[in-house]
Amino acid sequence: MITVSPVCAFNDNYIWVLQRAGGAVAVDPGESAPVARFLAAEGLHLEALLITHHHGDHTGGIAALAAAHPGLVVYGPPGIRGVTHPVTEGDVVTVLGQRFDVIAVPGHTLDHIAYSDGTHLFCGDTLFGAGCGRVFEGTPAMLHASLKKLAALPDATLAYPAHEYTLSNLAFAAAADPDNPAVAERIARDQARRARGEATLPTPLAEEKRSNPFLRSADPALAARLEKRLGQRLDDEVSVFTALRDWKNRF
Repeated sequence: MITVSPVCAFNDNYIWVLQRAGGAVAVDPGESAPVARFLAAEGLHLEALLITHHHGDHTGGIAALAAAHPGLVVYGPPGIRGVTHPVTEGDVVTVLGQRFDVIAVPGHTLDHIAYSDGTHLFCGDTLFGAGCGRVFEGTPAMLHASLKKLAALPDATLAYPAHEYTLSNLAFAAAADPDNPAVAERIARDQARRARGEATLPTPLAEEKRSNPFLRSADPALAARLEKRLGQRLDDEVSVFTALRDWKNRF
C-alpha cells in the first residue's frame, strides 16, 4: 500500500510525500529542504516528483532535489523548468507501482493538472478544503468546469490540496451557506484537528460535495441567498460560482 504524509513548507503549504517499500515521490516541492529532511528521517529514496502547475511555491525545490537525486523523474505540465516528463490530460503516470491519471484542471492557472489513482487525488491549488483556488490565468467558467470534473470522481477519493486553508474557507462557507449543517459539523471537527496540531487534509470528495460552497453552485438555496445578497438574478451554475468566487476574493 502507498502511504501519504504531509511535509510542511512555507507558511501553509503541504508537500505530499508518497512512499512504498523505501521509495518516495513528492508532490509540488516548493522547497527542497523539508523534503530532504523527511526523506532522511524516514530512510527513503526519492524516485520522482509530481508537479501540478508552475507557481514557485510548487516548483521551487525541483532543481535542488534533482541535483541531489541523479536520474530523478519529474512529471508536470509542459514548459516548467526541471520537468523531465511533460504530461497532459489523458496521460497516465506510474510511480511506486501505482497508475495515476493526469487530469487537466485549468482555471487557477492555464497549465494546472491533477493526478488521481481513484483513491488519492493530488489537486494542487484547484480544490482546497472547503474552497478552491483563485482565478489567476483562466476564467471562472474554466475553474468551475475543472471542479465539476474533480467532483465526478468517486466520493471516497481522498483529495490532497497543497495548502492548509480549510478553516478560513469554512468561515466563508458559513457566511455563504449558513443553513448547511455539514458546514457547522466540519467547522467543529476541523477546529479540533488544528487545535491538536493536525492537518485538516486529506478530505474525501463526499465531504467536499456536502460542505464546499464552490462544489454546490447547483444548489437552489445557495443560489437564492446569493441572489438576495446581490440583488440580481443568477441564471446558471457558472454565474453562481463566479459570484461566490468574487465574494470570497473580498471576504
